[in-house]
Amino acid sequence: MFCYQCEQTAKGTGCTVQGVCGKKPEVAALQDLLLYTLMGLSQVAVEGRKVGVTDRDVNIFTVKAAFSTLTNVDFDPDRFKNLIHEAAEKRDQLKEKVKAAGGNVDLHDGPAEFNPQPTLEGLVKQGEDVGLKSYPGDNPDILSLKHTVLFGIKGVSAYADHAQILGEEDDKVYAYIHEGLAAIQRDDLSLDDWVGLALKCGEAALKAMELLDAGNTGIYGHPLPTRVPLGHKKGKAILVSGHDLKDLEELLKQTQGKGIYIYTHGEMLPTHGYPKLKKYEHFYGQFGTAWQKQIKEFSDFPGAILMTTNCIQRPKNEYKDNIFTSGMVGWPGVPHISDLNFQPVIDRALALPGFQEDEDAGEVTVGFARNAVLGVADKVIEAVKNNDIRHFFLVAGCDGAKPGRNYYTEFVEKVPKDCVVLTLACGKYRFFDKDLGDIGGIPRLLDAGQCNDAYSAVQIAVALANAFNVDVNELPLSLIISWYEQKAVCVLLALLHLGIKGIRLGPSLPAFLTPNVLDTLVKNFDIKPIATPDEDLKAILG
Repeated sequence: MFCYQCEQTAKGTGCTVQGVCGKKPEVAALQDLLLYTLMGLSQVAVEGRKVGVTDRDVNIFTVKAAFSTLTNVDFDPDRFKNLIHEAAEKRDQLKEKVKAAGGNVDLHDGPAEFNPQPTLEGLVKQGEDVGLKSYPGDNPDILSLKHTVLFGIKGVSAYADHAQILGEEDDKVYAYIHEGLAAIQRDDLSLDDWVGLALKCGEAALKAMELLDAGNTGIYGHPLPTRVPLGHKKGKAILVSGHDLKDLEELLKQTQGKGIYIYTHGEMLPTHGYPKLKKYEHFYGQFGTAWQKQIKEFSDFPGAILMTTNCIQRPKNEYKDNIFTSGMVGWPGVPHISDLNFQPVIDRALALPGFQEDEDAGEVTVGFARNAVLGVADKVIEAVKNNDIRHFFLVAGCDGAKPGRNYYTEFVEKVPKDCVVLTLACGKYRFFDKDLGDIGGIPRLLDAGQCNDAYSAVQIAVALANAFNVDVNELPLSLIISWYEQKAVCVLLALLHLGIKGIRLGPSLPAFLTPNVLDTLVKNFDIKPIATPDEDLKAILG
């Protein structure tokens, strides 16, 4: 196996024995084979669009299948076996439609003609020959950009899948995903072509996040500033971790009147700000803090746990009987809810002891998405003009267990009192409960939401730039970004697509970027690695 798609990859170069995330070589091979099969399906889809043939089922399947290969999503070999065979079947069915429309289906040897073995063992063997290092071309910089595009597409697929579940989709996003996946098997594109495809991935990422934002706010309302308890109530309990608002809503509906309190964890914290979800009286608060503490936190939770997306490494045996998965998450031996019927989760919660007494552990405020912030834009603009607010810092991105992420906590602690910190994604759990006070009634720590809410942060920046009649890069705004997995990659590409410069990235730079590719990013976008909080604050503020 060889995998270096996440920031915590072994020795900063690549996992070759077993994934740091717990992914076994057999699962890595199956994921590689699924991606290879999706590349063949995408080759056919690209030819289909040339003759007006598109297949919505193929589109939806492609993003779901690509989503399943993200870090910490699906480690269940049997599910990959089914996905690989389904991908080949859909490819061949689409071929017939394209051929009937006069399109080209003579795609020669490769993923468009690949036939998967019937057994799991056979598929694993096939997968060992089609990993990251097998892609055509001997130019290391082009291979680096192919991997960048592939990892970005995985992140775009995650957001597109979430959006589609909420009824929002756009064929332009699907078309790019097929274009990018198909291109990986080409050897006739130049370095500039691949830079263009990477930036186009950022464009697709921005659109996918816009779609998801429309789905979330269209169904659940625009987030409102909301105080969220960090303690717990006496009684039965279910904890929900992940990203899926639809799963959370269905669980809230099904637990009404059953004497069960629903708690959030990780990226679910911002859901307390959505008006339609806030109305449930048994939707109580947030349990747990940072990613690196999840294993201990989950073992301490006296109720049932529902995992909706990639937020945790594989569960430990001593408490996995209390865990259920839904959506694209899957681990061998852990019950999976595929139909939104959460009765097994409810039954388990009722059988467990729950919390024996109330606990008050303080509270935090969420809900500072674009509508809430822009609702007080006049106060923000006035504070900037009066020099009450000197600078804005977007300190955002992913959390993780690797050393170096304490940088972000220290950075926020050292941000001067005349500056505001805007944050989103799970990286905020390093500092989300710190009391930074306010500036003229404007909180100095503004939680904008989940990782996909980078779209909301961008809209805030654009609105402020318009108000001051300057370019976004001329705003008193600095981006301090931590990354962990592939959704962070596609968000970074979205920011680069928008031409945003001066991003500080850490805790380490992606292993899949060659020195030449990194140099291109530095020259064109002034992207740079984080240093120390003191050094970076001095460089930014002088």
